[in-house]
Amino acid sequence: MTNFPERYKELSTWMDKLGVAIPQTMKGFSELHKASIAPGALDSKTKELIALGIAITVRCEGCIAFHVHDALQAGASKEEIVETVSVAILMGGGPAMVYGIEAMQAVSQYQQQG
Repeated sequence: MTNFPERYKELSTWMDKLGVAIPQTMKGFSELHKASIAPGALDSKTKELIALGIAITVRCEGCIAFHVHDALQAGASKEEIVETVSVAILMGGGPAMVYGIEAMQAVSQYQQQG
């Protein structure tokens, strides 16, 4: 089983390194992320849950690590994440179910970590 808090830290470190190698690209990505998650007609929590649903359906383990973390930080409850997993399974079928399980493992790990 993936250790999602550790995966989050590892990816963050490597994203910093990538920022040194390709600073303009990573700066652009960072700005895109900030603009996309900023509150608007939808609040940041809702946007993180949408991102998590997409992460599950496209089968991106690292994205799950980030968006579960960020959804929890934005105030999402376990129940809201469970419903997000449910919708992702609707849209992505069996593979989304497997990655939805990974999202639930991530929730559990982040909650244990505090």
